[in-house]
Formats: sequence, C-alpha cells, structure tokens
Amino acid sequence: MRSRGTATLGAGLLLALCLGVLPLAGQAQDFQPTERQVLDRIVAVVNEGAIMESELAERVTQTRSQLAGRGTDLPPERVLREQVLDRMIIEEIQLQMARNAGLSVDDTELNRQVRAIAESNGMTLEQFADALEADGLTLASVRKEVRREMLLRQLQQRQVASRVNVSDREVERFLEQQGGGSDQGVIEEHRARHILIDLTPERDDDQARRLAEQLRDRLEAGDSFAALAQEYSGDRGSAMNGGELGWVRPGQTVPAFEEALEDLEIGEISAPVRSQFGYHLIQVGERRRQDVSGEARRDQIRQALFQRKANEELEVWLQEIRSQAFVDNRLADR
Repeated sequence: MRSRGTATLGAGLLLALCLGVLPLAGQAQDFQPTERQVLDRIVAVVNEGAIMESELAERVTQTRSQLAGRGTDLPPERVLREQVLDRMIIEEIQLQMARNAGLSVDDTELNRQVRAIAESNGMTLEQFADALEADGLTLASVRKEVRREMLLRQLQQRQVASRVNVSDREVERFLEQQGGGSDQGVIEEHRARHILIDLTPERDDDQARRLAEQLRDRLEAGDSFAALAQEYSGDRGSAMNGGELGWVRPGQTVPAFEEALEDLEIGEISAPVRSQFGYHLIQVGERRRQDVSGEARRDQIRQALFQRKANEELEVWLQEIRSQAFVDNRLADR
C-alpha cells in the first residue's frame, strides 16, 4: 500500500504532519566544544554520504517528543535510535539517487503543497506559519521537509512506474473474473484511510501486530486517526495526509485490504489486517457506485491493476536499493 489521499488536524499536531525537526538550539548552547564534537560523529556511512549523530539526535528528539506528548510508552532508547536511523538510511539512499538523476521540486509545486497542508488544517498560510512557530518550528524548516518528501515520492514514482506493466490480457482476465450481469459496468468505490504498521529489522510480526492493536484501542477511545497515522504509519505517501487514500476502486489494493474495505461499516475501524506490507488499521468514510462501462471501464481497471502492481513493486524496490547500497552502520560501535 505504499503509493501509496487530505486530513484535518489540530494546530498542536502540525509537528507530526510536516515531519519537522524539533529545534535543539537551546540545548546546543549548553554544550561544551568537546561535547559538540562527540555529538557530531558519523553514525552511518551511506555510499558517498554520511548521517551525523546530531542529525540522528534531532530526529530521535522529534519522535520522542511526539510519543511523550501523547502519553505513549517509549521504546528502549537503543531500539528507538536504531529504528529512526534505519529510516534515515533508506531516505538518504533515495535522496542520493534523486540528486544523481537530476530530480528537483519546482517551487510552484512546493508552494501549492504547503498551502494545501495549511488549508487542510482550516488555516491560511499566515495562520499556519503562526501555528508552526507556536510548536517551535518555522515555515522555512517545514518547506524543507515537505520538499524532501515530494522529492522521494517523485523518485519512487519514476523508478517503480518503469518496472510495472499491465497487459490487455490481464485487463480481460479481471473482467472475466468479475462475471456478467446487469451491474457489470458498475463498481463500488470506498473513500478510505489507513495506518500501516510495517515490519522492520527491529520490529517483528508479533510486535507489529501488538502495536496495531494498541493503536486501534486508542482510536476506539477517541484519539485522532490523522494524528496517529502521521506518527506511526509506515506508508509515507498517505501518512503525510493523515492516512487518507482517497477513493479506492476494486483491484487498487491487495486482496486482504480490499476484503476488509468491503466488510467494514461506514466509520468502523478494522481490526489489524495483515498483508505483505505489515498490519493495517482501515476506516471507510464513504461509499459510492460508479458506472465504468465499456472502454472507460477497461481504462479504470488498467489503472487499478497498475496501482496494485506498483504498490507491491515499491516494497521490492526499497529492499533492493537498501541491499545494493554501501551502508556502514556505526551506531552499534558506541
């Protein structure tokens, strides 16, 4: 589900939405020069690049603050640092690939995305900037993080799309599987959102399932779906928008996810749904029926099949680039 959709958040949750970094300036002023040198050691070499202790510390501080602010139990410090560093390594590999390919994010598109985030919170851009400042952030830092996410998405779309093909035979086979009948040109769409708890080297299947169950309990108790998606979801594409996937058509998601969509009542939150990506918490906001007869229907089916394949291929691609990169993780040396 990693293609892997807009959410409404409170101003206090803007930190999670924008993937901003908590400022350390006030803390750094108290460090002695020798302490600063220790802070800035290399914790991972990634091909020709490096991730510094100070960068890791910022991201860990951000994550810890978000968890503590919501009363969530923190994992052991070592585990937290390892999980954050692993995500930073994957991001660094992709950013290097994007630079080598000459990819960039146009300022016009960046401005449009930042404005959309502000509007999804019911704010003007000026109000959004004020809310960020209240959270210890700046609009400039948020723009930087949003640009990074957009660049990663651009790279993923380019790399994965070239590896996915949907044949006419696959489209016809899907039509045959749907059967005949008076409704054969009508499909049901679901407006859905989800939280993906993915598996990582530090999070096995049981741990992922337990975390998904804990988050479902919190959702049932009234916690914000969008906030939890932004904080926990491993689906980067939808997490930024509070887990929103938009309108989902048959064939766009993996079978287990699609089956859960069909079974859920409007507003109901699913039990953890296992797929090859991890555990999903799914909620359906609306349903509608669309007439996609004839060639229009074939085009829609082709797009749905393409999306399903692209979701699966993205996971494979991320694993490939990680295995092919030179990574010297020095975190364990300390």
